[in-house]
Amino acid sequence: MKRYLLTVVIVAACVAVPAARQATAPAQGNPAKAAGTILKGKAPVNKEVLKVSLPKSQEADLSNGVHLIVIEDHRAPQVFFQMIVEGAGGYYDPPSTPGLATFTAALMRQGTTTKTSEQISEQLDRLAAGVGVSAGLSSGSATVTGNGLTTNLDTVLALMADVMMNPSFPQAEIDLYKSRSRANFMSQRTQPGFLAQERLSKAIFGEHPSSRVSPTPAALDALTRDALVEFHKAHYVPDRAVLAVAGDVTLAQAKDKAESAFGNWKKAGSSMAAQVAPDSPNHPSVAFVARPGSVQTSLRVGTLSIERTSPDYDALSVANRVLGGGPTGRLFEHLREQKGYTYGAYSSFSGTRIPGAWSASTDVRSEVTDAALTDLLDEIRQMRDVPVPDKELADTKRALIAGFALSLESPNAILANYIDRYLYKLPADYWDTYPARIEAISSADIQRVARKYWATDRLQIIAVGDAAKVEPALKKLGDYEVFDAEGKSVRRSGSSIQ
Repeated sequence: MKRYLLTVVIVAACVAVPAARQATAPAQGNPAKAAGTILKGKAPVNKEVLKVSLPKSQEADLSNGVHLIVIEDHRAPQVFFQMIVEGAGGYYDPPSTPGLATFTAALMRQGTTTKTSEQISEQLDRLAAGVGVSAGLSSGSATVTGNGLTTNLDTVLALMADVMMNPSFPQAEIDLYKSRSRANFMSQRTQPGFLAQERLSKAIFGEHPSSRVSPTPAALDALTRDALVEFHKAHYVPDRAVLAVAGDVTLAQAKDKAESAFGNWKKAGSSMAAQVAPDSPNHPSVAFVARPGSVQTSLRVGTLSIERTSPDYDALSVANRVLGGGPTGRLFEHLREQKGYTYGAYSSFSGTRIPGAWSASTDVRSEVTDAALTDLLDEIRQMRDVPVPDKELADTKRALIAGFALSLESPNAILANYIDRYLYKLPADYWDTYPARIEAISSADIQRVARKYWATDRLQIIAVGDAAKVEPALKKLGDYEVFDAEGKSVRRSGSSIQ
């Protein structure tokens, strides 16, 4: 049996990034910095670039067009699956039924033409296996996952195919799903984090499908079994499916077993509408969501990001890590460790075939809203205006590379890497060269992408909290719009409630 070994030539330690940076004169009106965190113990660090040798994928196509990717790993008697079905995500929801793709994915697992939900769960439990289906509200694709022992490979694949191809959408399960979801919809509107994310997505994406963060109660009420059946039939087709397999299996075995499981899945022969990129916000905005009596303020700052294939993807990854990509990021170190405003402050970004969103977020005590927002915006400004010091940049890149190496211990992470490579037509050696590419990012690269993507005139600012504590901070930024917890605009700054 062929084996592969993930080779790590040099293990780079992931060390904390100290907050102390090159001394610069702060812009007039910016807050003075507190003293940086003092690191009393440091792990020894090898400064050479981490080198990895990833397992090589083997690929083939099934008779119905499903593209098969196989990563052999015979170290343990288990197999992991991921199937991506492009065109089955929430991006393709009918405008009148936002959430239909999510509803469909959630209910596919709740019964097939041959098995009830209980029978599926009992069989998976006996096999120590798993099968799941998910579809993001704004994603272009749905994902079907599975895993099991090598000895049960045929059974798990057959069950995965049954869920994928033959969901029955029992009315009783639909009714139960509606009941649970209504309660969740009511609960999420009490959560400031949800309200902040909802408003930020609207500010960045407008009415584009990418703005969706939750199905609407009206769409849930209108959901019918016929709609689920129709969406599944139209969108879950092999024409645009990719099946990735990692584990104790060869390409020949995987192809033979996948052909047996999915061979009856017939091509639709229809083309998938291309995703259309959202318009970039052409001006900054400030919005406030009123949550009377709140003892905390949820702050979000965001803007449109980039495509997964953008040549700036690596540079923006490093810049984001410096700013807020973890507990060693500047936002966390400044807002939590130095100032004690919050339990955490982070930033993140996403991108697929179309640009996603970049955002920085934190939840702070109401009484420090003004100071926290000022400091957050100042940290973003410094990314644009001040070069990242050499040591901070080196530590950040080392942490990113070490995190990548650790992720390769997960079969699902390796599968996701190869799926990305296939979907976005990345170079064959894309992941082998990842450490070297990250190491090559310079301070000038970071400053360039920060100026390009985090410019002041692109930023959308959202605050959720009590008006008495939040609005004074927002007034300093200029005009802003006020929304209630249902997402309805109630007034603009300086005007009375509508």
